[in-house]
This record gives sequence, C-alpha cells and structure tokens, in this order.
Amino acid sequence: MTSTAGRAAIAFVLRYKRLLGVVLFLVILFAIFQISGLREHFNLAFIRQLILQHRVGGLILFVLLFSLGNLIQIPGLVFLAAAVVTLDRFWGGVVTYVAAVVSCALTFVIIRALGGDALRSLRNRVAVKILHQLDAHPIGSVALLRVLFQTAPTLNYALGMSGIKFRNYLMGTLAGLPLPIALYCIFFDLLATGLHVR
Repeated sequence: MTSTAGRAAIAFVLRYKRLLGVVLFLVILFAIFQISGLREHFNLAFIRQLILQHRVGGLILFVLLFSLGNLIQIPGLVFLAAAVVTLDRFWGGVVTYVAAVVSCALTFVIIRALGGDALRSLRNRVAVKILHQLDAHPIGSVALLRVLFQTAPTLNYALGMSGIKFRNYLMGTLAGLPLPIALYCIFFDLLATGLHVR
C-alpha cells in the first residue's frame, strides 16, 4: 500500500514538475518580499513620491516596480492610481500602459521559462476546453481577458503556461489593455479631483 502511494506521489510530481516549479518560485519570491518588508513599499504614497522625486528615473523605476509587483500579486490598479494622481489622466494612462505591457511580457517570459506549457498536462475537461478556445482565437481571447482582468497576476501565470505563442500573447495584451486603463484613468482622475488629492 505504501509503495503504491509512494509511486503515485512520484508520478504526480514528475507529471506536474513544471507547474510545481512555478508555484515554488512564486512562493519563494512572495516570501522574500514579505519577510524583507519590501512588499510594504508597494503603495500609492511610495510610488507617487518616486515619480515626483525622479521624473525620468522614477518612470523607469515605476515600470520595474510594476513588473515586480505583478509577479508578487500587487494589483496594477495601485500603480495606475499613483500615475494618474501624480501625472494626470493622459500621461498617467500612457505610463501605466507601457508599464503594464512590459510587466505582462516579463511575467510571460519568466513563467514560460519555468513552467513551459504545464497547463497542457492537465487532464481536466474545463481546462482542455479553455485551452482549445485559446488555440482557436489566441489574440482575441487574450484581448478579451485583458479587458476583463487587465494585468491580473494569475491570468499572466496561466497564459504563460498555456502554450500560447508569445507574439499572440503580446498582440492580445496590446489590444486589450487600452480600454480598461482609459476607464480607470477617468475614474481615478475624478476621484482625485473630488478628494482634492493633487
């Protein structure tokens, strides 16, 4: 009985080793940021101050922090709000769009390198159906997912391990992000004006 359970466990680990590797990587990365206290710096005030103190360098750091934040489950809306409040509706949106695309691309590359197309190994009817839809309409599917979920880290992880080609992923991301970013820019601009944050 024990040897059967042991063999089943080994078979499970071997079958899902890439998926388990991604999970382990994300847990370690999250733990490092949490234990070191770096995660606490990913807030509106810190990001806003960074942009104000260093216009060009701050914007480059903004893109890098957005990318790191996306890997450790920091919502992209924190960055968008900071950019809109600090810059304005238009430039905040432009900077956030660039940062979001870079972040999504970087997350894809990292997760694909670690996980490959690990989701293809799942033997789940729902997963198979979703992956079939993604294969049939890759750019449109990614664009729709971006409109609905923007830069959600779990979406980036899943797409990174889905087997979709990077070109299709990037094209769908470029097409899907402008609408939600524009709507959130208007919302945060109105909110900042109403609360006299600027």
